[in-house]
Amino acid sequence: MGATIATIGLLYDAITNLQVFVQVFIYVYGLLLFAYILLSWIRLPYSPTLNRLQRFLYDVCEPYLRIFRRVIPPLGALDLSPIVAFVVLILVEQLIVNLLERLH
Repeated sequence: MGATIATIGLLYDAITNLQVFVQVFIYVYGLLLFAYILLSWIRLPYSPTLNRLQRFLYDVCEPYLRIFRRVIPPLGALDLSPIVAFVVLILVEQLIVNLLERLH
């Protein structure tokens, strides 16, 4: 009986850790996405360090944004795909956290 309770406790702890991981991962990815969008508006002087940072942000964020850019056409100079990407990111986070909450 004690082993079963310990196993349930470990499972409960694993689900909680997974929820926290998903929340932190999506929060960090959202920050990277925000930084990428801000840096795309600003023309920075050439610097190897800044170039590496911009390349990293491009490699991390552009594949996700490209999904939405294929579906949502730009309205002149206004690109709505980052807004939709943020909303979908938040919705996915809520969906995963709620599904994991039901496992408790």
